[in-house]
Formats: sequence, structure tokens, C-alpha cells
Amino acid sequence: MNIGLVRNILNILFMIGAAASIVLFFTTSDSHPFLYMYVCMAAIVIKMVEYVLRFTQKNNQNKRRTL
Repeated sequence: MNIGLVRNILNILFMIGAAASIVLFFTTSDSHPFLYMYVCMAAIVIKMVEYVLRFTQKNNQNKRRTL
């Protein structure tokens, strides 16, 4: 599987989640006051997964270059 494609999809999901959390922050009712926080936390977890993929991909490329 192409890691670059997975990273792009995760970045798109992160941007959608970040935008949704901003919208929810200003529009949520009093019955769900922390809904935006849950969406924002999910977006941050997605971004951390993308970062780990990027970090491991760079380490693998650096190991190949040193041979």
C-alpha cells in the first residue's frame, strides 16, 4: 500500500475534523457542550497517526540512503 496516499487521506480527514470542530464550537447547543472537543480530539489523533507514518517513512528513506 502506498504510504503517501494514506498520509494524504489522513491529512484530508484531519482538515475536515478541524473545520468541523470549529463549526461545532460556535453552533453546538447547551445539550452537547463538549461535542466539538470530541471531534477535535479525534482530528488530533488522526494527525498524530499521520505524523508517525511520516516519521517512520523518513527513517526508512534515510537508512536506504546510507548504504
